[in-house]
Amino acid sequence: MTIIHKVSSNWDARIWFEGTGWAERRLELTPEIAGWEFLSFRTYTFRAGHVIDGESADDEMAMVLLSGAITMEVAGPGWSDTWEMRGRSDVFDGPPFALYLPPGHTYKLTVHADADCAYGRAPATGARLPRLIRPEEQVAAPSSAFGPQGTQIFGSNVAENLSCSQVAIPAGGWGFSEQGEHGARNEVAYFRMEPESGWAVQRLIGPDGLDETFAVRHGDAVAVRGGVHPLVAGPSTVVYVLRFAVG
Repeated sequence: MTIIHKVSSNWDARIWFEGTGWAERRLELTPEIAGWEFLSFRTYTFRAGHVIDGESADDEMAMVLLSGAITMEVAGPGWSDTWEMRGRSDVFDGPPFALYLPPGHTYKLTVHADADCAYGRAPATGARLPRLIRPEEQVAAPSSAFGPQGTQIFGSNVAENLSCSQVAIPAGGWGFSEQGEHGARNEVAYFRMEPESGWAVQRLIGPDGLDETFAVRHGDAVAVRGGVHPLVAGPSTVVYVLRFAVG
């Protein structure tokens, strides 16, 4: 099996949604692509006026609103609700809105202002409740013992197996993350750069002897399988990192 460490966004990619038409799916990282068991990650750009129908199916699903404004109509066994998510102007503008759905739920996403959305999915039993996660509910948490401060968007208080965090690393700065106490896990680190032409250097040091270093750019994602994975921002690049993890 081929092991993938980095996937880049395709800024011209499109996917057809029944009843809506073409939308922009920028990046897709599934267990089949990544060569692991659990975590799926996708990013989309939806345009004002789009209405997207979706479902969590057999997974738990979380959506982070990277930017834009949307309404989410969500429904599950015996209940329904409507949540407004008026998001930030870009990923560097504070904490985001996020949505969590357990298995067996549906949603309708109506776009009011062009919206960048990041989705994470993982198997779950349905032990948690649907949740709208507002920016003011999120807590500051260090991205590591040595790196810059980040934001925990949600963790085990919201989801069964998924967790999500973000951090902005200043130009020339660095962040350091290591494997969690629960052992080997699936983790995706997704990057945005300011300016978009910027870059960072990612090192992956794995428990299986892996030691690899490569450049990451705007819209890239890195698949992490435990170990440690320090990141260094370029000297003129502010780096945003969104992390979805299982385990």
